[in-house]
Amino acid sequence: MPEANAPSSEVLLERILTSLDEDKAEDIVQIDLAGKSAIADYMVVCSGRSARQVTALAEKLADRLKQEFGRLSRTEGKGSGDWVLVDTGDVIVHVFRPEVREFYQLEKMWMDPTAGPDTPA
Repeated sequence: MPEANAPSSEVLLERILTSLDEDKAEDIVQIDLAGKSAIADYMVVCSGRSARQVTALAEKLADRLKQEFGRLSRTEGKGSGDWVLVDTGDVIVHVFRPEVREFYQLEKMWMDPTAGPDTPA
């Protein structure tokens, strides 16, 4: 049950996108999961240029959400810095090093099969 003063999924998504952009994340993609999955409302996938930046992007994002919304986020993968998952509940964020992102191609798994390669999901 959501808290009475909890931000909506859309407000949370906008803050996440702004945070990632401010911290120079690259190739930020948002995927609407409505009707596709019960795990979250949105997924965000982005890249950092190095393992250090990947970890820093995830840590700063989790800290901002805690400070601004009182939202605790679970993170996984910070040890290696290849791929860090930040689970905020309504929005799941994946931060990759570019080579790891290319290998897993996570966005393609969630794209609309009727959408062309240049069509947003």
